[in-house]
Order: sequence, then C-alpha cells, then structure tokens
Amino acid sequence: MRLDDYIEELEPDEEAKRRRLAKEKSYAITDHLEEFEQRFDDALSGDTLVGSTAPSIFVGRSNYPDIPIGVLSPVGDEDAAEEYITDGNWYQQGYAIDDVLQRRTGLLNSNKRANVDSPSIASRLTPSVHDSWDGFVGVQREVAIADRPVDLEIGLDDTPDLSLDAGTDVATPRGPRANARNAELRENPYVPKPVKKTLEDDDWQAQGAMTYLYRRGFDVYDINSILSAGALGETKQRRLVPTRWSITAVDDTVGQFLRGRIRSEPSIDEVQVRVNEYMGNRYWIVLAPGNWEFELVEMKAPGSIWNPNQNGDIWLQSANEGYDGRTSYVEETAGAYYAARLGVLEYLESIGRQAKCLVLREVSDDYWAPVGVWQVRESVRNAFDGTPGSASTQPASKRESLAGEFGEAETFHQAVAEIAPQLPVSYARLQRKSELAAGLQTNLSAFSR
Repeated sequence: MRLDDYIEELEPDEEAKRRRLAKEKSYAITDHLEEFEQRFDDALSGDTLVGSTAPSIFVGRSNYPDIPIGVLSPVGDEDAAEEYITDGNWYQQGYAIDDVLQRRTGLLNSNKRANVDSPSIASRLTPSVHDSWDGFVGVQREVAIADRPVDLEIGLDDTPDLSLDAGTDVATPRGPRANARNAELRENPYVPKPVKKTLEDDDWQAQGAMTYLYRRGFDVYDINSILSAGALGETKQRRLVPTRWSITAVDDTVGQFLRGRIRSEPSIDEVQVRVNEYMGNRYWIVLAPGNWEFELVEMKAPGSIWNPNQNGDIWLQSANEGYDGRTSYVEETAGAYYAARLGVLEYLESIGRQAKCLVLREVSDDYWAPVGVWQVRESVRNAFDGTPGSASTQPASKRESLAGEFGEAETFHQAVAEIAPQLPVSYARLQRKSELAAGLQTNLSAFSR
C-alpha cells in the first residue's frame, strides 16, 4: 500500500468546529499556554533557545510536498523531556486528556519548510533528503534515530504562535510553534545498532526495515519517527513522511507482518471477551474460533469531538478484512482500524493462535478532545492484560474501570448478543452495519473494489 493512500482530509468548517469544542471543554489549557509563554521568555537568550532538549519530531502535511518539519522540545522542563514522548507509557501512567494536552502544549515546535525529497526548494543543487545529514533536516533526522532525547541549540526567527491545534484522530495535538532559522546538535546522539543497520543498507525497502526493527524490540512509536524523518527504505527512495501518514503506515506494515506470522497457526478453541475503557472510549473485543477475520465498529456519541452535533444520532462506522487482508485503505475508521488491529494481532501472535475478531469502540462525549490514535492502540493492547470476560488491569487511579462480567459464551454471536444491551445502538442496527455481527463471511473479493 502506498503512503499516498493514507491521505485523509477534513472539511475546514468541520475541523474548526471540533477545535472549538475542544477549547470550550477545557479552559485550563488556555491558562497553561499563558504559563508556557512566560517559561519561553525565561528560556530565550536573544533569538536563541539554549539548553533545548528534543525528544521527538513532527512532519506536517500542509502544502505537500513543500511541508513544515520541526523538532519538538519542552521549554523549562528539559530534565523531564522523556515524559513528553508519545508512547505506551502515557497509558501506563493513566494520563487523562488534560494531561496529554498539557504535555503537548508544553512542547515548542521549532519548524522550517522543506520539500519531502529535498531539504531546500531554493536550489536544484541542494542534496536530496536521502543524502542529507546537515542543516535542519539533518538535525531532525538525528533526533528521530537517537535512543534518547537530544540536546540542541535552536535559532528562532520569531516568537511562538501560542494557538492550539486540537489534533486529529491519528496524530497527537500540537502546541506552540515558531519558525526556526537553524538548529545545531550539542552532543553526539547514540544510535542503536539495528537502526544503523537499516541506514547502511542502501537496498532495504521500507517495509522490510520496519519489520526488522519491530522484531528487534523497537515499538511502533520509535519506527514511526524514523520513517517520518526519511531514514528508512531504499536510499534513493527515502523521503520525509508526514507524521499522520507514517503512524498509520507503520501500524499497517507491522500488522501485515504479524498477520503473516499467525496464518498457519491453529485457531483459539473458545470464545473470549475482553473489555477496556480509557479517556471516554469503551472497547469490547470478541475473539472466536476460526480463521483470521477482523472488524472494527465505531459508535460515536453526539457531542463527542468526532460527532459534534449535540442533537444528532450515534455516528456508526465500520471496516473489516478477511483471511487474506485488504487491498484498499480503510476510509471510515481510518487510523483507528490499523491501531486496533495491531493490538489484537500482537496478542494472537504472542499465544501462537489465530481467530476471528470483532472490536466495538464507543466514543462517548467524555472524549472531548482527540489525543491521537495511540490511545486506541494502547487500550486494545492492554485489554489483553486481564482475564477474558472482565476489564483489563487498570494500573493508574485516573483511569476508570469498566466492569464487564459477561460470563461464558459458547458462540461468537451469543457473546455479541450479551454485549449488545450495553452498547449505545440497538443490536439490530449493529447487525446492519457489522458484517461479523450479521454473520456474513468475509473474503478477499469484498475488499478489491
């Protein structure tokens, strides 16, 4: 699947409506931005941000292929830079929506414009991205491949814009941003050996490099940053990849690898039901004996960030695949589909089994601001930490547990029928939308259109 297939646009008026809703729900974020402005003034020496520590990067998609690229660094909290990295630790710490937004708004996005294939569009003589380890693109790439936050010195052209970008269903929210004149490393970052190996192999395709890193213990969060910085794939084909696209591309690639690993494994021998709740999102996961099938059904409540109409109906979306997977990009559930599928496949691969799986996701109006698709991935991953039929272990007091004793179910459809009374839509409506709940067999031809 091409990276271009991951492009997903929002209508401008719809995106603005969601941003307003997020701001109205939490006035504390406005106060936090004002505090950030004071910290920024204290940290600035002339027009240079000294003592900056960058834990991550951002690659935008506006005006593609001439896009904004940035290094993200906390201001006034450099010693805790690792806490600002988006990964599974946020779930384990029980971060609420406010916690995520405060950390994201505490990161300054020092950015410049670059072409996806060349660090500068000003000259045809400028080295292409795959050749460049100098300048701003090179610094950003060093941050992406390092095993820990990197100390930098950043020259700025202006003061930060403190407006809040409320984020998307895939990427995390973004806080203050400023135009960077330049950036310089203040240390030599340590690059793990497996990352060096992928960089040194000129003919290694991106998909193979991604699965290699995953097999060597790198989580999808690490791989996403490396791919986004244009540091994976055949050397001549390397290019900057917008963060939003790279997140889904990595989830999809690793998911395909794991699906291949379980294709010849035996089926599970009994129905399992797992449940979890996090940040106003509720998940029911039903596994049943049989060959691999997967479906995600999303139910989004009126007044939630992705269904802003307070007086509307539940927004019902679904996507699925059969034993041979998909041949087209998921449109309705987008990045959430690949993130949820990854969590299920990781569990099945860990037990050496395959199964058919239905994931039901309810988005309540408590999910008042999108924090990124990571919360879908971690919610599904951690649903398998508990025992079947009950809520997964909740490691932090901020996370509310969803009590869910469904008892034993002998069949897949019995399990779904027992879950149905707890859903915000009728069983009949669910069956009209869900192929698995309706009992329809999926096959490859259904996804070739």
